[in-house]
Amino acid sequence: MQNDNLTSASERGPSDPRVRRPLPSWVSTTALLMPTYGWLTLAVFLPLLTMLVFSFMAATPMGKAPIVFTLKQYRAFIDQPYLIGIAFTSLLIGFWTTFACAVLGFLAAVALARSTFGKTRELLLILILLPFWTNGLVRIFSWTMVLRENGFLDTIFHMVLPDAGSIGFLYTRYAVVVGLVHGYLPYMILTCYIALVTIDDAIIEAAASLGARWWTILFKILVPMAAPGLISGAVLTFIPVIGSFMEPRILGGRVGVTMGTVIEDQFTQAFNWPLGASLSFTLLAVVLAIFGTFSGVLRRGTAA
Repeated sequence: MQNDNLTSASERGPSDPRVRRPLPSWVSTTALLMPTYGWLTLAVFLPLLTMLVFSFMAATPMGKAPIVFTLKQYRAFIDQPYLIGIAFTSLLIGFWTTFACAVLGFLAAVALARSTFGKTRELLLILILLPFWTNGLVRIFSWTMVLRENGFLDTIFHMVLPDAGSIGFLYTRYAVVVGLVHGYLPYMILTCYIALVTIDDAIIEAAASLGARWWTILFKILVPMAAPGLISGAVLTFIPVIGSFMEPRILGGRVGVTMGTVIEDQFTQAFNWPLGASLSFTLLAVVLAIFGTFSGVLRRGTAA
């Protein structure tokens, strides 16, 4: 009886409705991607599209006031030239923060990938991730206790040199950079670490056996081969840094005016949402232009 069933099943043609045909591959792929892209559409793209529409409005749509569309919000840098200086300050803070994270993060990643094993490496990875486990405001306010005059740093310094002056530098741009490096350094360490662990140890051993010094191995082998991790870390650091507002406002004080704080003020105090949205998209365009300019250079350098 079983052989008869197998024979009858094999005799059925492909057009027989009783034959179960597999679904096309694109159907299963679409079903797997729909939840992720559906969430991205609701949580990211729709809010961005809404802000893009706001950026072309003459005023915040409140009450029964008529909605008027205009391009004047994008002339803010022309009508209010002081915004150019603020934008330059934001980019400068972003560059210095990214540079500091790149140097410290890469060296830490090298030590983590090449000098630790087993549970020691796991413990250090947990310590690197610790900043993500604490509230951002708690981290920033803790730096005010360290960097202020007569704070923790001043106290330690005066134990060594009692007659020296204060070295507290709270409410300066240096304090802003310190707070930002503390917050975004783990991104750089993790991306560089992932790139470094993929490098074959035999390459480094061969270079060392041929007499290469440690700085030659670092700059001629490790840095070029880990360049994708450095670039990824730079992107993950630079983009959020130039739009940050908590660190500049709390650690910078009067000098902590950046594009992030200006945009926040437009949404929370001035209620000028169109101007805040236009400044956000202008800043986004500048960032994309910068990375579009340097990505080709970095790509050619990596290939070389």
